[in-house]
Amino acid sequence: MGAVRFLAAALLALAPALPVPAARSAEAPTPPAQSWPFAGLFGAFDRDALQRGFQVYKEVCAACHSMDQLHYRNLAALGYTEDEIKAIAATVEVEDGPNDQGEMFMRPGRPYDRFKAPFPNEQAARYANNGAFPPDLSVIVKAVPHGADFIYALLTGYKDPPADMKMNEGMQYNTAFAGQQIAMPAPLFEGGIEYKDGTKATVPQMARDVTTFLAWAAEPEMEERKSLGLSVMLVLIVLTALLFALKRKIWSDLH
Repeated sequence: MGAVRFLAAALLALAPALPVPAARSAEAPTPPAQSWPFAGLFGAFDRDALQRGFQVYKEVCAACHSMDQLHYRNLAALGYTEDEIKAIAATVEVEDGPNDQGEMFMRPGRPYDRFKAPFPNEQAARYANNGAFPPDLSVIVKAVPHGADFIYALLTGYKDPPADMKMNEGMQYNTAFAGQQIAMPAPLFEGGIEYKDGTKATVPQMARDVTTFLAWAAEPEMEERKSLGLSVMLVLIVLTALLFALKRKIWSDLH
């Protein structure tokens, strides 16, 4: 599924059901720039943050949002062992078949299975979410403007609305979203989960960790790509130096 389709799904799921007052901006404000360890030429993913982010996704986000582009075996890149991945996959039931009788059946998940979606189809997802369709999060960081900065700002942007603002029914006030009204309830709460590594689960911490995980999911090959790019640049620098030396040698013989 392309990034355009994911962006369209995200906008459908998160867009206000009714117009907001004209005094409120219809465009999402530019989110504050965050310092991400994975950003920049030499950036890399923090494995501890990735595992915490996956925990946030699994315990919070997975109740509504799918990640269809990921398989459980992909979690090896986060530092999970083979046995840990098998145990994680086995916590879900997936449909398989047909069996010898031609019937479909349920079985525990296996590492080669895709992440299990929370709903069997889009209609079921909309019915469970008051008509909104929770977007797949596989490449959401690449699909929305400002990427990781926006996701973090959105997750930490839930506030009490201003006294003079009329909120539409079923909407939440969020400073990072276009129009400041969003259909998705605040997903993160102080101490909402218990991190396995003992890190304190504040809202900013959980938001940063799950954003890191989503950034990895959108571009799991990033570290390899950067490493390859740096290797190519090094080769080009050495080759340029050799060619320059060769040029000087050739021209020195001609004088």
